[in-house]
Amino acid sequence: MARIPAAAKRNAILWLSQGISPRRLALTLALGFAIGCIPVIGVPTMLCAALALSLRLNLPAIQAANYAAFPFQLALIVPFVRMGGWLISFPPLRLAVLGRLFHAPTVHLAARMSGLAGQALLAWLLVAVPAVALMTFAFTRMLRRIPVMSIAQAGD
Repeated sequence: MARIPAAAKRNAILWLSQGISPRRLALTLALGFAIGCIPVIGVPTMLCAALALSLRLNLPAIQAANYAAFPFQLALIVPFVRMGGWLISFPPLRLAVLGRLFHAPTVHLAARMSGLAGQALLAWLLVAVPAVALMTFAFTRMLRRIPVMSIAQAGD
């Protein structure tokens, strides 16, 4: 059985003792992690903050999950671009084409890069929705095992 790291357990206890239910905290962490994997650098932090404020989620928790996802964000950019290209039958970007693209006018480079970002976002969206559901379920089960749950409200 896996052990929960001490810092994660301490933060979870702090958040749960503030009255947030295990399911809501699990949803917050799952959303933060999924949004943190968006394949466009710079977008997740602002999106997490806006989502937390609009849905009244725990801002430190969602940002902590967002920052924890950063290595995954970098590692998943290329797979998301490829998956998105496969989903919409877009020809793959070859290295030779990429080299010529950097010598093309800026408008062409911006158009191609925005197309790649769109492909990656489509793929991310298809993966993120079920991932949030699975992570919420797993995090809820994990958080309910923390002894402070008797303090947390049962407002699930």
